[in-house]
Amino acid sequence: MTIAPDDMRQGASLLYRAMRDFVQSTDDTLPGKFEITKEGIVLDMMSPSKPHELTVLRVRKRLEQVMPEVLVAHTGEPDVEDEPEGIMRRPDVMVITEAEMEGDGSFDPRSIVAAVEIVSRSNPDNDWVSKVRDYPLIGIPIYAIFDPRTGTGAVLTDIHPTPDGPRYATRKDFVYGEDVTIGDWTISTDNLPRYKDS
Repeated sequence: MTIAPDDMRQGASLLYRAMRDFVQSTDDTLPGKFEITKEGIVLDMMSPSKPHELTVLRVRKRLEQVMPEVLVAHTGEPDVEDEPEGIMRRPDVMVITEAEMEGDGSFDPRSIVAAVEIVSRSNPDNDWVSKVRDYPLIGIPIYAIFDPRTGTGAVLTDIHPTPDGPRYATRKDFVYGEDVTIGDWTISTDNLPRYKDS
């Protein structure tokens, strides 16, 4: 017996909804942050550290100083969700119009102007590998990564098709202390904290 493509899509959608229901049921009851990728549920067990959260705060404030008033650098919930792709993410900072924040439900990833992630000490591959794959797949045009482990980062742009699916074509690396351009906005990376060796 062969499985028809529609049956496969329906099965994948049911599996995704089951994972999403689990993730939503665990909010505020289990430690860590849950997200859904093509591989399944990702859990970042570590509570965000002060350097991580301070980086989120400083990047958000710096972006909001240079962006037009109709845009916000939002942190927190709700998630960014693309059910057909089976992906649900929660960027550390997302640039989005204030109007998109009205109403209920998850954010449509195609409404996100840019996603910013601060690399986790406990699971760096989630930011440097999985999200580099997932964000262009769900249509987020700009992805900026800040890495407090190394004091470096990168801005990825220009989604283009590849045999493995949509990917970012352009990567601009930066070192803390340099100015970095995310979309149309340039911010300083001065005084961003680094993780201390454990």
